[in-house]
Amino acid sequence: MFLLWIALPAVLCLAFLFRFPYFIQDVQHFIKKLTLVRRISKFMQSNYTLLDRFLERVETHPHKPFILFNDETFTFKDADELSNKAARAFLRSGCVKEGDTVTLFHRNEPMFVWLWLALVKLGCPVAFLNYNIRSKSLLLCFNRSGAKTLVVGRDLQDAVEEVLPTLLEQRVTVLSLADSKTDGIQNFADQMSEASSEPVPKDLRSHVTLLSPGVYIYTSGTTGLPKAAVMTHSRLWNLSWSLELGGATFDDVLYVTLPLYHSIGLAGIVAGINGGFTVALKSTFSASQFWDDCRKYNVTVILYIGEIMRYLCNKPKKLNDRSHSLRLAIGNGMRADVWREFLKRFGNIRITESYGGSELNFALSNYVGKIGSVGRHTFLNGRLYGLIKYDVYNGEPVRDSSGLCVAAAKGEPGLLVSRITQRAKFYGYLGDPEQTEKKKLHDVFEKGDVYINTGDLMRKDEDNFLYFLDRTGDTFRCKGENVSTMEVGDVMTLAHCIKEACVYGVQVPGQEGRVGMAALALRDGQMFDSTDVWQHVKNLLPDYARPRFLRIQSSFDVTGTFKHTKLKLREEGFNPNQITDTLYFLDKEAQNYVPLTSEIFNSITSGEIQM
Repeated sequence: MFLLWIALPAVLCLAFLFRFPYFIQDVQHFIKKLTLVRRISKFMQSNYTLLDRFLERVETHPHKPFILFNDETFTFKDADELSNKAARAFLRSGCVKEGDTVTLFHRNEPMFVWLWLALVKLGCPVAFLNYNIRSKSLLLCFNRSGAKTLVVGRDLQDAVEEVLPTLLEQRVTVLSLADSKTDGIQNFADQMSEASSEPVPKDLRSHVTLLSPGVYIYTSGTTGLPKAAVMTHSRLWNLSWSLELGGATFDDVLYVTLPLYHSIGLAGIVAGINGGFTVALKSTFSASQFWDDCRKYNVTVILYIGEIMRYLCNKPKKLNDRSHSLRLAIGNGMRADVWREFLKRFGNIRITESYGGSELNFALSNYVGKIGSVGRHTFLNGRLYGLIKYDVYNGEPVRDSSGLCVAAAKGEPGLLVSRITQRAKFYGYLGDPEQTEKKKLHDVFEKGDVYINTGDLMRKDEDNFLYFLDRTGDTFRCKGENVSTMEVGDVMTLAHCIKEACVYGVQVPGQEGRVGMAALALRDGQMFDSTDVWQHVKNLLPDYARPRFLRIQSSFDVTGTFKHTKLKLREEGFNPNQITDTLYFLDKEAQNYVPLTSEIFNSITSGEIQM
């Protein structure tokens, strides 16, 4: 009897774990997140910011390498002194005062980090501009920041000179890291070199709290043109713990190839500050140099988006594919087939797939390692987030007779929504209350509640794992970027032959996300002018946003509210054997749109032509 009493709890425990195999991992992850929430609450009380943590790192580990770039090494002390010089140069220029918003238009280089830290030391929010944008888009994003100072990297000055007359009309000060002789552009590199490296007074940032704006990250979201998502200093703290939650430690070397203007790229820098990691920074991702860099810097952790992993798997196999120190990969957007191939080819690397957004008030993490999943929805999360039924045709959530949204069943596609509370606030978009409100859904599960519409469709399986399915609304994801169909459509209609444009994303075999396609209606009496259309697309859109396929139509189907119906167009794709309309393909070598033939179609679907 005594042995029975001892064995019974063990048997019950084993039975419970058999029924709920992920329970221990769920609880462990929940405790980790709860610990971080308590830390931030403590930091809120003492107003302890990420900059304070950086200065603490400088004091305790001054000579530890912080940034590795090419053949250069910068310690935490180097970063402090160089950012001090930049901060003093900003003050000396007279165009930046403590608390001013400043825009940064710069590529992935250590200087990006020094400039950002300098502005944080001055208590200035910083808007990070996508270095691929040009012309109209550049002006739009700059103006939305509300800044009066634009700092431009040394190799991006030409892009700024295109819009310089407009900037000068707006009385904007342009500071360049290039050896600039252009009227209206100040040489900031010289000002930095002449400045002192002594710390700037702490009272310059005395107005900053953890609820103050820290950075602005531009996102297309689901409602149109790029918007500046507000990331407070408390949000930066959350971002900085994403790698620690994923399993990174103080001794790791992190490889960052993603743009620092992206929240996932920025996560590498802020996590390096918080966790004391060494960050190997790359100017741009290179599949051919990736593993050589990992070996060169003894990289143990990488950040990724799905496209990166696919590119690596598509490179020719080598005998030294498993000769590396990489143990952990953290990121998002990796397809299940790529995931399996990556592990099979490159070894036993822990992959932590995640989900989040610059403006979102929560994040998901696949801490279990279930291939293809972005995370788990368990009883511990309650109704912090959930999936609701979504009418794809009408582009809106399904509601019941009482006006509430209907929860999606397991195995059924649903729109992911996250609850807005006092603890999980939604800060919205800078200077854009209309788009901020459009991002909200009211009366979701009960009257009076408010949730964020993430714009993403997901599916939950029987074990509560979540799987990303698609984007909704007027954006699609291409090469890790959100593409605004409205913005692309506006550019297309600038061509003299185009009357109307309906832009959407289509699936291409072996391609992450979707590839841009535009259905076009021509002006009366006009023929399609491929050269003119290409010139507008090339000059006004970054590469990832340029439609690769065009479809010429006489008219469009519209909804009762005169919106284009894109569902059928997306489903029909770009197959010339099934579509009677004239189709064109963007031939990058020819630098023009050419007729899409069956031969080209077959080369695309077989992977011979890369997107």
